[in-house]
Amino acid sequence: MNFVSVIIVAAGSSRRMGFDKLAAVLDGKSVLALSVDAFMGCELVNEIVLVAPEERMELLDAYNYTKPLRRVDGGAERCLSVARGLEAVSEEAKLIAVHDAARPFVSQTDILAVISAALEHGAASLARRVTETLKRTDDSDFTREPVSRDNLWMIETPQVFHADLLRSAYAHVLQENILVTDETSAVESIGQHTKLVASTSPNQKITTPADLLR
Repeated sequence: MNFVSVIIVAAGSSRRMGFDKLAAVLDGKSVLALSVDAFMGCELVNEIVLVAPEERMELLDAYNYTKPLRRVDGGAERCLSVARGLEAVSEEAKLIAVHDAARPFVSQTDILAVISAALEHGAASLARRVTETLKRTDDSDFTREPVSRDNLWMIETPQVFHADLLRSAYAHVLQENILVTDETSAVESIGQHTKLVASTSPNQKITTPADLLR
C-alpha cells in the first residue's frame, strides 16, 4: 500500500484580500474546511498535515475527521511553510501531496488523477492549459509582441511527489536559499521534471473578493 500524506498550506496572511479568506463561508463551510474535506474524502489519502496558525483550527472545530490531522506553524514564505510541513509528515509516507488551502474546489477525480500520475512518474501536478491570447508589453504597459501559448500551462495544486524526491528537493532549496513558489520549481532545482495533469473541473484559487463571488 502506498501511504499518501497531504500538506495543506494555510499559513498566509491574506494581505491582498483584506480579511481572512480561509474563513470565508461558501455553501455553509469555511474555505479552509472545504479544502480539508476534499482530501479527507479521498480514499487514497492517509494523513493530512495542516500548515496554519493555531487560531485557524477554530475553522475546523465543528468537524469530526476520520483521518489523522496535525497542525504545524508556517514560515515567512510559502516554501518555508512547506518545509515545516515536510518535517511533520509521517516517515511511512511514500507519496507527499501539497495543496494550497485557497483552492477549495478541487475534485476527487482530479486528486486521484494526480496521485496516479505521481505513482507512475515520480512527480505530478494539476494544471490547466493556457487558452487566452498572451501579449508582452513594454514598461508602460503598451503591447509589443504576441506570446505563443503553445505548451504553456497554469500550474495548480495539488502537486504530488515521491516522498524522497520532495524531501531531497527541499533540502537543496533550503541549503542554497532558493525562493520557490511551488513544488514543481523545487524539484526542477535538482533536475527533476513534473508530469502535468489537466484539471477536469474548475479549481479556482481564491485571491480577491471577486473570486469568492464567482
